[in-house]
Amino acid sequence: MGNKFICMTKKDGRENGSKSKRVGRSQRKMLDEDEFLHRQALSMAIQQHQLSQRFDGSMSRRIGSTSSRRHTLSDPFSNGKQGPDILENVKTKKFVLVHGEGFGAWSWYKTIALLEEVGLVPTALDLRGSGIDQTDTNSVTTLADYSKPLTDYLENLPEDEKVILVGHSSGGASVSYALEHFSQKISKAVFLCATMVSDGQRPFDVFAEELGSSELFLKESEFLIYGNGKDEPPTAFMFGNLQLKGLYFNQTPTKDVALATVSMRPIPLGPIMEKLSLSPENYGKGRRFFIQTLDDRALSPDVQEKLVRENPPEGVFKIKGSDHCPFFSKPQSLHKILLEIAQIP
Repeated sequence: MGNKFICMTKKDGRENGSKSKRVGRSQRKMLDEDEFLHRQALSMAIQQHQLSQRFDGSMSRRIGSTSSRRHTLSDPFSNGKQGPDILENVKTKKFVLVHGEGFGAWSWYKTIALLEEVGLVPTALDLRGSGIDQTDTNSVTTLADYSKPLTDYLENLPEDEKVILVGHSSGGASVSYALEHFSQKISKAVFLCATMVSDGQRPFDVFAEELGSSELFLKESEFLIYGNGKDEPPTAFMFGNLQLKGLYFNQTPTKDVALATVSMRPIPLGPIMEKLSLSPENYGKGRRFFIQTLDDRALSPDVQEKLVRENPPEGVFKIKGSDHCPFFSKPQSLHKILLEIAQIP
């Protein structure tokens, strides 16, 4: 038995050694590319943060180019380049990526790169008062206002074009709002560990298990921001770095945590405290898919299962070992799921 496993010719040894060197070079190349992406994104975020401190006015920016089945994926380190043949089954090639609370278009940089590699067309938007949009967060009081960069984008789409919407976390509320008002422009809607609420629910209610009731949170939270003065109701909130790491980034690489730390902005309270009005005629006809993150501390797997049960989507996918930010912690697994959803007829 022992000889069976150790027997090897010199030729085999040379071939295996050559293969090992090629694999090593390939992995080093990928690591170098990953390092370059990290440095580029961090540099961009810092520049944008500096710009946001320097200028006033309103400015919205985009980053990127002009089934009931359940699936579970881990995230092996692999470049995983799919050939152009995958596009033969993809009718809608435009992806619109909608960030969650406190984030911005910058958070999608890995997903953008992966989608572009296979020939798809991703666009990431800054919602109002987020990313490098210059609107004062404290002045954003409604979901319609918060989502305006997204609805403006959909409104300006050519009549014969549709997009696949992807919403992260509370960005799911903006996706639901868009489904209600622009269902004809949306091919599929993907809720990424997101607030896929039912009619009459508030996005904040989804996080109540972690943050407590809205009434208690608005009275006692240490993270509240009073943009109109202490005598007026709070206008926004912002977690500290310790809370962010614990809730959002428990599996995220250190470099991406650093990127988020210099890039995240306060979260306007009005939009996430607003009850959504969703109709069967509009929202109800949309094709919805949900991606669950199984090591999520901000939106627990149990809460995500409850969302799926109460407001069933067409398909559910799961990512093992992902925290609340799979675009950082499990980008390859997220990418594969987005491709699979895009290919569903």
